[in-house]
Amino acid sequence: MSEQTLPTTARAWHLDSRPEGRPTASNLSLREVDLPAPGPGQLLIANEYLSVDPYMRGRMSDKKSYIEPYEVGAPLDGPAVGRVLSSHAEGFAPGDYVVHALGWRDHAILDAAGAQKVDPNLAPLPAYLGVLGVPGLTAYIGLERFAKIKEGDTVFVSGAAGAIGTQVGQIAKLKGAGRVIGSAGSDEKVKLLIEEYGYDAAFNYKNGPVAEQLAQAAPEGIDVFFDNVGGEHLEAAIGALKLHARIVLCGMVSQYNGEKVVGPRNLWNLSVTRSDILAFMFSEELDLQPHFVREVGGWLAEGKLHYRETVRDGLENTLDAFLAMMRGENVGKMIVKL
Repeated sequence: MSEQTLPTTARAWHLDSRPEGRPTASNLSLREVDLPAPGPGQLLIANEYLSVDPYMRGRMSDKKSYIEPYEVGAPLDGPAVGRVLSSHAEGFAPGDYVVHALGWRDHAILDAAGAQKVDPNLAPLPAYLGVLGVPGLTAYIGLERFAKIKEGDTVFVSGAAGAIGTQVGQIAKLKGAGRVIGSAGSDEKVKLLIEEYGYDAAFNYKNGPVAEQLAQAAPEGIDVFFDNVGGEHLEAAIGALKLHARIVLCGMVSQYNGEKVVGPRNLWNLSVTRSDILAFMFSEELDLQPHFVREVGGWLAEGKLHYRETVRDGLENTLDAFLAMMRGENVGKMIVKL
């Protein structure tokens, strides 16, 4: 594509108003925006795959969080993989593929410092948004650095059929966990966790109280809880802790829509068991990324690590994909293909 034929407009999703409860189509709109020519040190990217993730719901609110909220009236952003159309930066050329943070749109202008080259010959492009991207890295960091997974540990994972949860269970087993238990929102996902992802046990949290189902799956208690859900799951896990157990807080999807959630009523059990609650932000732990790429890349090459993606087609369907993901309709990583 020559400089004369480069696109001068882009389509981008904008936040029109802050949702109250679950987001709806009235809160977001797809608009056409001007696309300036890239300046020195910048790239023009044609996005090919976009990521939608639970944390984005938090950014639609103006509550204090670990990341700045989206601005009302402005485009949204998030992880994306795209092809370089024009480069004004050393080290990048048209045709290169990059991962960057200006998703929710079909074209983007960004500083080259915010782009990372990826090789489509080493892994399919969507994998760089999932198993080899932030979800996979988050699972790895949470287990390796914070849970400090040990041989023989009993591990419980909430939201186990999601992009992070599917990787947590497998990595825990590969790191020597003795028993891995997962919760999910359908009987089909429970079956998948056991048959495809190697979970030793799993249950549908909609089929009964989480605490009761967890007690059946882990009668002797748990050493590690990797939490993507919060709420009832967190309370149940606290009640099942062994001595010196570790709770890793990764997500709280049960609370992202602002719905009333009763907090854990049994925090005293943390003192009884001398257990830890640990929280982290993956972007502060990036020194582990080379280890992650080497170890997880090796497992993928050896066929020891499995992953799935749920793919929706078309930029115009990005909001639908996001809402479906928030309803738990995805297995593995939710991806939008442009």
